[in-house]
Amino acid sequence: MGSAKKLKTYQTSLGFFDLAIAAPSMKAALEAWGADSNLFHQGAAKESHDPDVIAATMAKPGVVLRRPVGTDRPFSEHAELPTDLGGGPTKVARKSKGLKAKKPSSRPVDKAAERKAALAFEKEQKQRQLEQAKEETARQKDRERRQQAVDKAQAALDKAEQEHAKRAAAIQAEVEALEKRSQAEKNRWDKEKQRLEATLRRARG
Repeated sequence: MGSAKKLKTYQTSLGFFDLAIAAPSMKAALEAWGADSNLFHQGAAKESHDPDVIAATMAKPGVVLRRPVGTDRPFSEHAELPTDLGGGPTKVARKSKGLKAKKPSSRPVDKAAERKAALAFEKEQKQRQLEQAKEETARQKDRERRQQAVDKAQAALDKAEQEHAKRAAAIQAEVEALEKRSQAEKNRWDKEKQRLEATLRRARG
């Protein structure tokens, strides 16, 4: 069981929410938050030492927990938007933070619990990767389906064009043959008419 890494609790704020997660590294936390820059380097994220936050995240390792920004509410998976973005909640937050600091730390966590949390994190991470892989496979299949439809339509168009070209050529050949017959008939009639008119003239004369 040595592969499971020890988890730490990391915290940041994005938009209207504070986010917290139990993860083995800052990199893993950033990935789970979907952050596209290193929030730790920017000072926008830190490791949390608040016993309540640690307890909440260790109960759901690898799951991103939220709470309305600027409040001291418990972290949960589905937090509501803050109702008051004024100064009220922050004062309450400061007061209760002072009380929390006096509370004895719930550490040290026993090794079995740490290992269990680490394994739970890995399971959550694998689940997330599995879902991403499924989505990518579905997208790939969709792309292939679309490509097949395009290829099929293109093949049908090519075939129809070839068919049309063949028919048009056959019609053109028929037209040319008819024109030849028409010309031949005209020539024949001209000669016939001249012969008959000469006969008529002789009979009259």
